[in-house]
Amino acid sequence: MVTSEFFGARIREWTVKLALCRLCAIAASGEIPRLTACSPKDVDLPFRAQTVLTPDRRQLRAGVWELPEGAARRGICVLLNGHTEFLEKYGEVAGELCARGFHVVSLDWRGQGASERQVYGNRAGHVGQFEEYDLDLSALLLQTVEPFQRTLAAPLPVMALGHSMGAHILLRQLHEHPRRFVCAVLGAPMIEISTGSHSVTMVALMTALMNLYRPSKRFVFGLEERDPLDLRFEDNVVTSDRGRFERNQDLLRKQPFLRINGPTFGWLGAAFRSMRRMRGKGYAEEITTPLLVFGAGQDAVVHSDAIRSFCQRLPNARYVEIEAARHEILQETDEIRHQFWSEFDAFTAIHIPGAADA
Repeated sequence: MVTSEFFGARIREWTVKLALCRLCAIAASGEIPRLTACSPKDVDLPFRAQTVLTPDRRQLRAGVWELPEGAARRGICVLLNGHTEFLEKYGEVAGELCARGFHVVSLDWRGQGASERQVYGNRAGHVGQFEEYDLDLSALLLQTVEPFQRTLAAPLPVMALGHSMGAHILLRQLHEHPRRFVCAVLGAPMIEISTGSHSVTMVALMTALMNLYRPSKRFVFGLEERDPLDLRFEDNVVTSDRGRFERNQDLLRKQPFLRINGPTFGWLGAAFRSMRRMRGKGYAEEITTPLLVFGAGQDAVVHSDAIRSFCQRLPNARYVEIEAARHEILQETDEIRHQFWSEFDAFTAIHIPGAADA
């Protein structure tokens, strides 16, 4: 028996395909639209969910935004979000990448979003070492990207777009596997985190003491009582765009299980070790993949001057600082995002220039 739910699902599917076809047609004409101030609330491009199993038996949620049948396929973009983030938050970004001819593949990192969690009532982001995130990314590439490539008549070039912690994990991958991606774009990569009013030395010492015997699963002080659902726009430090901030809050209100309060001392200790290694002698110089790196001039989460210094050591990178941007550049105002996409388009035109017919 055909039900109303069946018709509703088909209508939603056809609507999405028509929207994607329209976006692709606009992209082909070279007229990528700028979003209006009210549009973020209307962006809800769905993805195909997939379960990915890591070598250490963690179950992760992956997501794939596919181009409609018959659209010109330019490449695959692996989209890597930051700490505390989740797939739904990047529906707008995925739509803009699809408009540029990219299939989009992403995931929720372990301990956040709808991926497997293990500590503090599922509200704390925890790893004992960043090698665990390396396993997440490798599993995504092996179980999602590579099987998708095999369904195509010819393999597509694969690039990556990472934000904050996602950009940090991407740099780790590029260091160990220099030929895995044709090119990569990094937004506010986590090279050195801000410790606010506390000195880095004091925070590092406290973190070392908390992790003296084993990676601590205790929240970083002050985060256990912090519920993201209670955060007001006026108190946030990551975006100056109220519309996108409220859209993301609405996503959490509809699916509150996606949220986490923040990291544990175990995560913080692992982050300090990974950042220290990344800033060490010779590390940046060994990353040869073509990179476009963005810094945010008003960043209160990571230090943009550390990103700038790191980029000066990269052999094949361009650094762009958007002065008015806060930490989450892709969740920022239209004007700031337009600067990002203009640089992105110029960069990818060089490294992934053509769009092959499907």
